[in-house]
Amino acid sequence: MIEGMDFYLNQEGFIVFTEAYHIKRGYCCKNKCKHCPWDYGKVLPEKPEDNKDQDKR
Repeated sequence: MIEGMDFYLNQEGFIVFTEAYHIKRGYCCKNKCKHCPWDYGKVLPEKPEDNKDQDKR
């Protein structure tokens, strides 16, 4: 692993894996990593619902 490419140390001194490292590893560990390329555990914005009924005026 290469510091600055695969990981960095945060202000608390913890190792934080980069998106590049996760992709190189090839799978999601399901630990809600900060840079997860698979967006595991991230709250995604909701899709607007179809308002088909409103169009029928």
